[in-house]
Amino acid sequence: MTSITLARPKRFVVSSVSSDAHMWNLVFLQLLLEEQGGDVINLGACVPDELIIDECRRIRPDVLVISTVNGHGHLDGLRLIRKIREDPDLVGLRVVIGGKLGVKGAGNAKYVDELVTSGFDAAFESDAGLGRFEEFLASLEPAKQPALTNRQPEPTNRQPALTNRQPEPTNGQPALTGRQPEPTNRQPELVGARNGARK
Repeated sequence: MTSITLARPKRFVVSSVSSDAHMWNLVFLQLLLEEQGGDVINLGACVPDELIIDECRRIRPDVLVISTVNGHGHLDGLRLIRKIREDPDLVGLRVVIGGKLGVKGAGNAKYVDELVTSGFDAAFESDAGLGRFEEFLASLEPAKQPALTNRQPEPTNRQPALTNRQPEPTNGQPALTGRQPEPTNRQPELVGARNGARK
């Protein structure tokens, strides 16, 4: 894998398609893009088309990156890109899709042209590796016009599914990130100390 640094920090929205419950690919892409200087908002897995569109309107990313590994990328991707390209607010949005685009093994490569013809700026079949995706990233220039021309992002208190925020430990142990849990004044519960009966 070649290490590149983006000439100008780019804002990326990363998401799977609505039928894909896999997260590891999204976390990998988030880390890859962040290592190259990108600002990444990871929407997570099984994201409905409408939520992806709403978040792209709100966030105004430079690029929407769709990743899929369940083999339904071709079907879900076609439906999603048609909705995006019909939305007047997202006409200038660059959108790419990659991963396992179908269930035909080497035959999945045939879906790349159809996805690009339907509106994706690029499509990457998983068998091709990361090289072409990294070439795409290296070629990014500022959009000729912003993805949204008439709207300002709406303020929100909602946090995206994944950001630079680390998950809170759930069992009293530090998460596998090297981050230490926050100190607490809470005393541990004694075994059998339920309903106010402490031993």
